[in-house]
Amino acid sequence: MSNPVPDSKTPLYVALALAVGGLVIGALFHSGGVKILGALIAAAGAIPAAIGMWKGIQQQTQTTLALSLGALFVSLGVAAGLLIWAIVVFVA
Repeated sequence: MSNPVPDSKTPLYVALALAVGGLVIGALFHSGGVKILGALIAAAGAIPAAIGMWKGIQQQTQTTLALSLGALFVSLGVAAGLLIWAIVVFVA
């Protein structure tokens, strides 16, 4: 009987889905408030990305750790970009 290896890529996919979802929501609407909502959704992708990094460390797999770190940067980058965009919309 072998122990099943838990899927360590699911948090990565969730993080990327939240980042893309936040970007789509922010891009579809011109309102600054909706862009902030999109930024919050994208920033929420940092949580599953951190979980994926933790799983990568626990399983001692560099690929999972590196991909999750990339997803963390993507999530936070999208969130920062949408916040800057919301500020520009508010000022302009």
